[in-house]
Amino acid sequence: MAVNLVNLEAVSKAYTLRTLLDGVSLGVSEGDRIGVVGRNGDGKTTLIRTLAKQEPVDSGRVTHAGGLRLGVLTQHDSLDPAATVRHEVVGDLADHEWAGNARVRDIITGLFGGLDLPGFEHGMDTVIGPLSGGERRRVALAQLLIAEQDLIILDEPTNHLDVEGIAWLAGHLRARRSALVCVTHDRWFLDQVCTRMWDVQRGVVHEYEGGYSDYVFARAERERIAATEEAKRQNLVRKELAWLRRGAPARTSKPRFRIEAANALIANEPPPRDAAELTRFANSRLGKTVFDLEDVTVQAGPKVLLRHLTWQLGPGDRIGLVGVNGAGKTSLLRALAVAVSSDGEQQPTAGRITVGRTVRLAYLSQEVAELDPAWRVLEAVEQVRGRVDLGKGRELTASQLCERFGFGKEKQWTPVGDLSGGERRRLQLLRLLMDEPNVLFLDEPTNDLDIETLTQLEDLLDGWPGSLVVISHDRYFIERTTDRVLALLGDGTLRMLPRGIDEYLERRARQRDATATAPPATPAPAATASAPAKPAAVSRAAQKELQRIERQLDKLGEREGTLHAAMAEHATDFTRVAELDGELRALTEQKDELELRWLELAEGQ
Repeated sequence: MAVNLVNLEAVSKAYTLRTLLDGVSLGVSEGDRIGVVGRNGDGKTTLIRTLAKQEPVDSGRVTHAGGLRLGVLTQHDSLDPAATVRHEVVGDLADHEWAGNARVRDIITGLFGGLDLPGFEHGMDTVIGPLSGGERRRVALAQLLIAEQDLIILDEPTNHLDVEGIAWLAGHLRARRSALVCVTHDRWFLDQVCTRMWDVQRGVVHEYEGGYSDYVFARAERERIAATEEAKRQNLVRKELAWLRRGAPARTSKPRFRIEAANALIANEPPPRDAAELTRFANSRLGKTVFDLEDVTVQAGPKVLLRHLTWQLGPGDRIGLVGVNGAGKTSLLRALAVAVSSDGEQQPTAGRITVGRTVRLAYLSQEVAELDPAWRVLEAVEQVRGRVDLGKGRELTASQLCERFGFGKEKQWTPVGDLSGGERRRLQLLRLLMDEPNVLFLDEPTNDLDIETLTQLEDLLDGWPGSLVVISHDRYFIERTTDRVLALLGDGTLRMLPRGIDEYLERRARQRDATATAPPATPAPAATASAPAKPAAVSRAAQKELQRIERQLDKLGEREGTLHAAMAEHATDFTRVAELDGELRALTEQKDELELRWLELAEGQ
């Protein structure tokens, strides 16, 4: 029988006039892996601080098992700024002691990319004080994971980790014996790690079995049965559930929700996006050209990040951009944004970027734009525009869009200076969308946003007719909002990944293995080189053909969807169905040939 580690009995906690916990009774037992979700400000952090006895309660009781070994990662670390990384992470252990421990090696490699801490100027002997917030965060997480605990409590552990780091952390936590309570907005991470969910809403904590996918289903079912008045939120939950069921299989290792019930709930729910219709609308708004890059070199100071890049971003393209830190993701978007702002006059170091004449770009950067702190929320939005056209006859006022982004009627009159970091981020995104762009660049848009706001944003983007590029470490958001994934692997090239982020992680793993096993490089005499370097012209020609094949595959995919719809429409006309089936078979063969050619070219790059 599992031992109870922590108990909350009728716990209440309030700040000024706001109650965050209202008579909450919960327990954490050995082996529990609990994910905590809820809107910003509803009490998630207060709940876990109460669990850890870091926050006194107004009423009720919090009890810990005797001798409980507890590890807590908060959003503000307590690292000594004068100490070194070595002292904070491995203490006084000699190098041969900690480096000889497979578990410690795995943690340091997983969080820092190698035992020599690449990116830290003096490796393990780097002083904590000058480190960035993200670097300090990883040091604090390593310090916690290396210790032995019965219970780990983590507040936003995936912040400042890249896709690889998040995947490693998920695997590590699954393999640990410690119980876990985790607050995070990373829905993929919740599905991978958690077996129970706590949903904090207006002082009450609702419990659900399973990971995030199961929680979405159970919440939709609970709201349907209760016939709540939150119809808008219920529709969004159903839409997300439909995407989860129709999307990548096996999102959880053992799907626990009832498949028949889930299918019944989404029986009449259409796919999140009508790709063909959005592409037609995007073509009408953007024309044939959005961005056309020819033999482009992108630099950040003296460092060359991308070489001889030939690529097209077309009307209606929805691209997820992933890659190692420092590979040039943000620099690429900035180069495109500069080309727009200068009307094509300001060009990169080498090559040329052609910008479509009708491009209206909105760029959400990682920095939150400063707004007049005296402005009210609604005023800040109406400064841009009073109404916004979402396409397909949908139009929203500034106030209605504010509500969809979590700014209720009362909150719309809050001064900007009183908003939290997450709320300012929401407001910045809202102002961008109000300007009716037809090209949208989102650089880490999920930072500081809660899950409900992310769901609202995904719903808006589903019907948004334009070209979209997303940089994010939030794997769920990329898979949910984009159609293709491109990767920067740190070798100066941009590659399309047909299998998405799974393929990216596999490629990165092969890169690390090759680096670890490769013998030291010895320069060979030029006369004895085994093979001549590939001419740049050949490489550029291959890149052009890759781009052409990708465009053809997109068109064939649209035609495939049209054929399936036609077959459903003429289901009783067997002659017509036979004709359509013949066309579909021919199209499938053509796609197979193109994909084979694409793989040949990609492997040769």
